[in-house]
Amino acid sequence: MDCKNCKKIKNRDEEERKLLINRLKRIEGQVRGLIKMVEEDAYCTDILDQTSAARSALGSFGAKLLETHIGTCVKEGLKRGEEGLIEELSETVKKMLKS
Repeated sequence: MDCKNCKKIKNRDEEERKLLINRLKRIEGQVRGLIKMVEEDAYCTDILDQTSAARSALGSFGAKLLETHIGTCVKEGLKRGEEGLIEELSETVKKMLKS
C-alpha cells in the first residue's frame, strides 16, 4: 500500500520508525529464507516450521504497532474529541483477528 492512499498519517519519532523497520527487515529476511528453502527443495515440514515463525513474527509486529497506536493515536484523538476512533479501532482489531 502506498501512503498516497492512506486516510491519515502518523508522525513517528526516529526511534519508533527504526524499531518498526528493523522488525520488518527481520521478517523480510525470514520470507527470503522461505524462498530459498523452496528453491533448494527443502522438506515440506521444514518450510512449514519457518512459515509459522514468519507468521508469528508478523503477528508480533502487528501487536506492537497496535499497542503503539492505542497509546498514541487513539489516546490523543480521544482527547481532541475525534469522532469514530473507537469504531475504527474495533474494525482494525477485527481485521487483525481474522489473519
